[in-house]
Amino acid sequence: MTGASETGATEPRVLILAGGLSYERDVSLRSGRRVLDALRSVGHDAELRDADVCLLPALQADPPDAVIIALHGATGEDGSLRGVLDLYDVPYVGCDARAARLAWDKPSAKAVLREAGIPTPDWVALPHDRFSELGAVAILDRIADRLGLPLMVKPAQGGSGLGSAVVRQISELPPAMVGCFAYHSTALVERYVCGADVAVSVIDLGDGPQALPAVEIVPSNGVYDYAARYTAGLTTWHAPARLPEEVAARVAETALAAHTALGLRDLSRVDLIVDEQGQPHVLEANVAPGMTETSLLPLAVQAAGLDFGKVLATLVSRAAARARSAA
Repeated sequence: MTGASETGATEPRVLILAGGLSYERDVSLRSGRRVLDALRSVGHDAELRDADVCLLPALQADPPDAVIIALHGATGEDGSLRGVLDLYDVPYVGCDARAARLAWDKPSAKAVLREAGIPTPDWVALPHDRFSELGAVAILDRIADRLGLPLMVKPAQGGSGLGSAVVRQISELPPAMVGCFAYHSTALVERYVCGADVAVSVIDLGDGPQALPAVEIVPSNGVYDYAARYTAGLTTWHAPARLPEEVAARVAETALAAHTALGLRDLSRVDLIVDEQGQPHVLEANVAPGMTETSLLPLAVQAAGLDFGKVLATLVSRAAARARSAA
């Protein structure tokens, strides 16, 4: 698993982790294969591996120079795997375990954003136990009165739009909560902001974090759910987003501020809504963005005129160098 550049220099040995046991396993495998192909296209002899019982013995016997985590869902995004890699002194692309834990829990991340003065829609986090103990009808009525309709209901932890629903009438709120609780024990209910749905990928190739062109997301059914994200033909993407220049600059600045406030590193994807007044509102940040053929970070890399494989290779080299300097 050794690669060499055109000048004869040995390239870092890369291990891509994908798959896992989350609801997003299939998407993760697609991301991993896309990363594998991109790295091989620029001369890396990378390996794709599942995060299973064979992983830790392999890391101990033959540790790679760097890991790319293409696992989605809790396994790749809640910080636990990053903590294990730290125990084995294996460097990886992306933020550390602490920052991943923070970004993974949406209510905690939103609290940090709000404290930093970064706009994010008003919200209530409601655990299933409290929901049942205190009386579902009374709580839901109060939430609707306080936040107003429409609302967005989503799992406090999770990705790919699983368990998420837009609530436009109060009668839709109970089933939305039930669907949400199927994916996580805490529901995040936030004020729904009407506007353009955009995602800003942030990468650091050595000169500090930079925001790539925003990607505008236009799902055919109006909701960017799991099917819209990963089924060809259900969503139209505009890269760069169709935003006035000054609004695009404001969106980029807000995404960079969110990336920094959450302590993220190397790469992230910040999801936002741009309202009718051109003001961005941060929804969440993703520390292991999708890398599939319909994913937003690769689209942003292409819109920036960059080569996806070279971007990944640079991030790998930086992660490996970071480990060498810490040794």
